[in-house]
Amino acid sequence: MFEDLTLLAANHPFHLYHMEMALEEAQIAAEEDEVPVGAVIVSLEKGVIARAHNMREQLQDPTAHAEMIALTQAAHFLKSWRLERCLLYVTLEPCPMCAGGIVQARIPWVVYGANDPKAGACQTLYQITNDSRLNHRCQVLGGVMAESCVQILRDFFLKKRAEGKK
Repeated sequence: MFEDLTLLAANHPFHLYHMEMALEEAQIAAEEDEVPVGAVIVSLEKGVIARAHNMREQLQDPTAHAEMIALTQAAHFLKSWRLERCLLYVTLEPCPMCAGGIVQARIPWVVYGANDPKAGACQTLYQITNDSRLNHRCQVLGGVMAESCVQILRDFFLKKRAEGKK
């Protein structure tokens, strides 16, 4: 998919541009008192086709992670559940549920910011997105704008602790 090997670098301008959009979504989530995770899906042919952030509290839906909402938006936009020529940008490494959705959607590329040592399912804890036992695998690039992605999460949870909430 990427003939230009420079796209494999975490500091490539294409990745930085789209991760900045995902961070904007994470900021919206924080303002809505949601865990600040944002996601963006980019079609190689059509550009940005989905932008989402966590909405579990608002929707009272345990599946309302940024990635899952973005997958649904992108599928509706393309009128296909197969997102074969798309990249997913997300500020936090996807969890097992989201990694499963990514595999089911046939996303070929996942680019994320912060590692998730408690639930990361792309590289950190599990490797669902490139498990050879599954019928689809993704290329994964982690660490894109990691410091900014970690900071928004850190600030959110520090604020929550200061408020006496979990």
